[in-house]
Amino acid sequence: MANKETTVAELSNLFETSTAVLLTEYRGLSVAQLKTLRRSIAEHATYAVVKNTLTKIAANQAGISAFDEGLKGPSAIAFVHGDPVAVAKSLRDFAKANPQLVVKNGYFDGNPLTAEDVTKLADLESREVLLGKLAGAFKASLFGAAYMFQAPLAQAVRTVEALRVKQESAAE
Repeated sequence: MANKETTVAELSNLFETSTAVLLTEYRGLSVAQLKTLRRSIAEHATYAVVKNTLTKIAANQAGISAFDEGLKGPSAIAFVHGDPVAVAKSLRDFAKANPQLVVKNGYFDGNPLTAEDVTKLADLESREVLLGKLAGAFKASLFGAAYMFQAPLAQAVRTVEALRVKQESAAE
């Protein structure tokens, strides 16, 4: 009994500290395939095979009811502590190569996700690409602003120079 309580407490803590949680069914996958999947998401998530009843209790303790219907059959959960997009991409890519893996649903940023939502999340560009695009947009904006501030100054210098040349030619 104490072991079950410890497991529920650990799972509840994982639910509370994860940035996202993705529920999968792994029926038919070998131990080697599961190991490969774990390695592919290890940088951003922990992938754990879970007992459905204990997981449901732990999720409810953490205030998450999104998994109540999905916890049937052999279940495993990706507890994301890094980039949720990267984990969703890895799960999607692994499922393409190994159709036995089924992404059932998820939970992200306080909201339940359907399997379709997880696919949409996987279709997003990675955090690094989005940050690169944002940096490029900022750089372009700053260049534009610098040009805008510099243009009147350059025009004023040209005007003063033209006036000086005009005065010199009038004085001669």
